[in-house]
Amino acid sequence: MISIGYKNYIAIDKILTIIEPDSRPVKLMVQAARERNMLVDATLGKKTKSVIVTTSNHVVLSANLPDTIIERLHQKQLREQGDSL
Repeated sequence: MISIGYKNYIAIDKILTIIEPDSRPVKLMVQAARERNMLVDATLGKKTKSVIVTTSNHVVLSANLPDTIIERLHQKQLREQGDSL
């Protein structure tokens, strides 16, 4: 599990991609997910800074930057590699 902000977590193996929300295609994808009831808003009312697409086709909104979430993924992977040595 990895934190996506405000005590919200997502399973690492369920993440397909982490993208910025600013482009028109991403906005359309978020709207389509909302219409299909496949949108999870984990921003707690803050500005959306990243969009996470999962293996189940859910779209998760986060108030953390993609770089922040990716850095957390890398740190977790490094810790796990250190534990296995």
